[in-house]
Amino acid sequence: MPSITLRFLAEPSTVNFGGKVHGGTVMKWIDEAGYACATAWAKRYCVTVFVGSIRFHHPVRIGELVEVEAHLAYTGNTSMNIAVEVRSGDIKGGGLRKTTECLIVFVAVDDEGRPMPVDNFSPETPGEIALAGHAREYLEAARRITSRAA
Repeated sequence: MPSITLRFLAEPSTVNFGGKVHGGTVMKWIDEAGYACATAWAKRYCVTVFVGSIRFHHPVRIGELVEVEAHLAYTGNTSMNIAVEVRSGDIKGGGLRKTTECLIVFVAVDDEGRPMPVDNFSPETPGEIALAGHAREYLEAARRITSRAA
């Protein structure tokens, strides 16, 4: 499965008033990892078009090791659906726990910003197939809700 993992330490400059990492900073990390995964697959510039199903399970604390893992779940004609999971923990203890997860969609674009086709990704393993199904179900539900609201 095409994927990328970013690892780094949570820095004091990202702290909020509660002493934890800002949720917006975590969302930035998610976007960066998703972009890297999408761009590697498309082999061209990609833009974020949708972020959904974001779930904050636990806060990230300053000084913790952070791991942001992005997996390609499935592709459309021009879009790439990426599942991102953020884990963090004490670097001395070695254990990381899931702190945040979400689904993010990118579209490959040309120099004028027009959508460009991407290679098809075909899930093969049971995990890949399950992830693709979960992503499709979520996006279909989101489309139904949006169409009802319009």
